[in-house]
Amino acid sequence: MRTVCLMALATWTVVGAPVTVHAPNPHYYEWKGKPLVLLTSGEHYGALLNGDFDYRKYLAALAKDGLNLTRIFTGVYREVPGDFGITRNTLAPREEAFVSPYARVAGKFDLTQWNPAYWTRLHALLDEAQRLGIVVEVTVFCVYYQDRMWELSPWHPRNNRNATPDVPRGEVLSLKHARYLALQEAFAKKLGEELARHDNVIVEVTNEPYITNTPADWQAHMAQALKKAFPAHLVGQNIANFTKAVMNPDPVLSFLNFHYARPPVAVAENYRLNRIIGLDETGFDGTLDAIYRIQAWDFLTAGGGHYNNLDYSFVVGHEDGSFLVPGTSPGGGSRELRTQLGILKRLFDAIPFAAMRPMGSVTVDEGWSARAFGNEQVVAIYAHSGQVNPNRRPRYTYQTGRQRLTLRTNLAAGRFTAEWWDTRTGKTESLTFTHDGGLAVLPSPEISEDVAVVLRAGQF
Repeated sequence: MRTVCLMALATWTVVGAPVTVHAPNPHYYEWKGKPLVLLTSGEHYGALLNGDFDYRKYLAALAKDGLNLTRIFTGVYREVPGDFGITRNTLAPREEAFVSPYARVAGKFDLTQWNPAYWTRLHALLDEAQRLGIVVEVTVFCVYYQDRMWELSPWHPRNNRNATPDVPRGEVLSLKHARYLALQEAFAKKLGEELARHDNVIVEVTNEPYITNTPADWQAHMAQALKKAFPAHLVGQNIANFTKAVMNPDPVLSFLNFHYARPPVAVAENYRLNRIIGLDETGFDGTLDAIYRIQAWDFLTAGGGHYNNLDYSFVVGHEDGSFLVPGTSPGGGSRELRTQLGILKRLFDAIPFAAMRPMGSVTVDEGWSARAFGNEQVVAIYAHSGQVNPNRRPRYTYQTGRQRLTLRTNLAAGRFTAEWWDTRTGKTESLTFTHDGGLAVLPSPEISEDVAVVLRAGQF
């Protein structure tokens, strides 16, 4: 009976056109016939593999603020409590609550048998996300940062009945060992069969392969294997922390993800590639909301298409994101932050972003940064006081206190409406003006930390 069920799942088709690249502007996704940016402040990737975690409450909390992305790990990698200083880490489930892709037999994993409960949970999570308009990024593999993480994997010889070879953790994700490569290819194929019917999936090959110098040939091999397994879905890769200019991207990769890409140099360095550029993980800059709000606005208005903050307010028992993140945490997360990110999502929903591009320079007061994003009809300008201080704590700082800014940018002659957005409250303040052409001086309302303004031509 089990075999029949699995075969039936493999023959299902996608319920709608899956998330794809927006053809008129390939820096963005498209879903349900509309271009979209992906934006979230999500839990630490354990929603699938942690059986104690109520993913329904979690997804509802994201949807409440209009956020539309979550990222999940698949269960061939997990962590132990305390890793990376994360309190109540969702990626470190109780042993009894670990939901593995493989069946357990007499206390050990049998790598020849799939675990029906895992696939049932995966389908249910994706169905609920689809109902709420949330895209799920499935990160298939992750490097093993420490021996203890490799020793938790079902593939580790200590944990299975299948006599897998005892190899150094840095060689598991490589072409050196045929047994592990076969397991990886089989897992990719199974994922593709199971997820074929879901339209709200994008697939990332590996999390942070550069941390352990994961070989490029293995990454290319698995990208090809995943594209074969997921012919209708987008496949992408995590390229680097901070930034890296990609010279010859693998043609199967539709999105290129960076971690901790603040400031968003990665967008400017790779915009020419006509790929979706994502800031797919940030955090480790302290617990204050403004840090991650600024990073999100800065990245998306630079031309990025995908933003994901690590939100440690989502833990077992507080799947609504109400856990108060301790000051010792490496990152933050809160209901207030998600509300503020929802304001950013509303601004993007209110402008024709897919017809807009990064524009020329904007000057602003000393200690502040600004960027423009637009076309001849609509220009969005974002200004902020955030900056990275690599050798200090906190690593990311910003100015506090109320003040007024002066923005200067070149505009064509004409009539304009300026709509100022309070990034913390969502309140807007509009004014109209006529400009003779050339340098325009735009005095802001009283603000703190950051501000956005949308200029629309030809409107009063």
